[in-house]
Amino acid sequence: MRMKSLAILSATAVLGAALGWAAAAASYQKTGTVKEVSADSFTLDLGKEEWRFYTDGSTAGKDAIKAGDKVTVSYKQVATKVESKGGAKKEAPKAPAKKK
Repeated sequence: MRMKSLAILSATAVLGAALGWAAAAASYQKTGTVKEVSADSFTLDLGKEEWRFYTDGSTAGKDAIKAGDKVTVSYKQVATKVESKGGAKKEAPKAPAKKK
């Protein structure tokens, strides 16, 4: 009985760790000066380029930023929707070369 419970617990832990690792999106950071703030986004001046970040109710610290603040933004690139436009066209099979 104990051995079976231990085996199930171990398998569950391994499976949970594997799923957690696969589901985690890579995190990135950008540091710059806040140029503009609106209700659901802000623009970050990075020097040579500007990036717009969109926020939602779960974005920590969004209510404290003001234009002119220097901030570091942590973000993840996560797909929200994928639409298939059809696969690549397959080339017609080539006829075998004729032997002389």
